[in-house]
Amino acid sequence: MGWLSKLEHLLLTFGVLMLAVYAAAWIQRATLSNAELLRFKSLQLVSADPQGVPQSAENPDLSLWSKQRINGYRESLAAHFAPAIAVLRISKIQLEVPVLEGTDELSLNRGVGHVAGTGNSAENTNIAIAGHRDGFFRRLKDIAVGDTIEMDTVAGTETFVVDRIIIVEPNDVSVLQARPRASLTLITCYPFYFVGSAPKRFIVQASVPVSKSADINAPPLSKFVVIDQQNETVSKK
Repeated sequence: MGWLSKLEHLLLTFGVLMLAVYAAAWIQRATLSNAELLRFKSLQLVSADPQGVPQSAENPDLSLWSKQRINGYRESLAAHFAPAIAVLRISKIQLEVPVLEGTDELSLNRGVGHVAGTGNSAENTNIAIAGHRDGFFRRLKDIAVGDTIEMDTVAGTETFVVDRIIIVEPNDVSVLQARPRASLTLITCYPFYFVGSAPKRFIVQASVPVSKSADINAPPLSKFVVIDQQNETVSKK
């Protein structure tokens, strides 16, 4: 009986330790899930007007996401990321997401990504941002011409108005070229609910209002870019 009693005590202790490890891991993951937006918010508190601080999007709505993308997002919570460079917000479709530098798979599971080489000079102020069609950017299926897109950076908030929605071939990079006015180009795969590797790219392009464009050579967001592409008028489902 003495030996069995010791074994029971050992197993009980082991069980308690496992619960503690699980609880610690859960707390860490919940904390990391907000890391990008919280760090970005802290930067704005230091260098921007308080009115420019973005609202928190620390608990993204995953209701439209695929199971695979949800799993990818949850796995990304344990990874370390550099602070978000911006927050993209489209109130019409209830989207608020951190913009990370780069378009690798891990970054696109956590948020959306700036496409390298876009929006980085006075000659080309077309900022490209890419996202997964079965994750954060699935909500783009409901966007329309005339909708407003806001981009928050440590320099402030820039507002764009959607003026073009198209679907293009994957190798069509013309959507990344300079436009008449400072612009934002959102890229994702298409169709949104295609099974397998989607064959097209869905493109949303927006530009600063005409009244502002005359005073803007390069928007405050001129360090950002996206990673998905598409072109053609969209029919809502």
